[in-house]
Amino acid sequence: MLTPAEWQALALSLRIALISVAVALPFALALGYAMSRARFPGKSLVEAFLNLPLILPPVVTGYALLVTFGARGTAGRWLAEFGIVFSFRWTGAALAAAVMSFPLLVISVRAGFDAVDRRLEAAAESLGAGAWRRFATVTLPLSLRSVLAGCVLAFARAFGEFGATISFVGSIPGETRTLSIAIWELLNQPGGEAGLGRLVWAAFGVAVAASLAAALLRPRNGAGERDA
Repeated sequence: MLTPAEWQALALSLRIALISVAVALPFALALGYAMSRARFPGKSLVEAFLNLPLILPPVVTGYALLVTFGARGTAGRWLAEFGIVFSFRWTGAALAAAVMSFPLLVISVRAGFDAVDRRLEAAAESLGAGAWRRFATVTLPLSLRSVLAGCVLAFARAFGEFGATISFVGSIPGETRTLSIAIWELLNQPGGEAGLGRLVWAAFGVAVAASLAAALLRPRNGAGERDA
């Protein structure tokens, strides 16, 4: 059984992962749709920037967040005037998790949109459906499995986030000490092996469940959502 402090770290990780996905999803839908349907100057550049959190060392991403959204950062000082604080708060951990998982969410969303048969959208347009109605009644329902799979993968990535979080908001019990940070601290703590196994198994259980859910949600044929 997990100790109260370990349950706290697990619950915090789950909450941060859920919130990060909920916040990132509208932006991922918009960007995924734009990348799938629109042609615009600098599209390759946008795609390159989108992939940066997957390529850069997470500590670098965390440092960039600290410089930008920290107490002395330009955006951080401005947001603090409205009562929005990220430094050494769980909100900062959620922001770090959202940034790190965002590319996986957009990639999955875009793949779902790419798989939708454009002829169905054209048919809806010929019947008088506007852009928003086509998206809500044709595009999104037909790509829903990929969108949900992306949400699950983003949740799993956010749940396991460590590097950007520790460098951005540190480790504060009950505030920013997530499961991954708790595991890292036990690895560096003499005699921490006792609780290490419990936390590792907890992380493993969440990861397996998320991986299985994502696999079940993926389109089951080579044509993707076109045959949905």
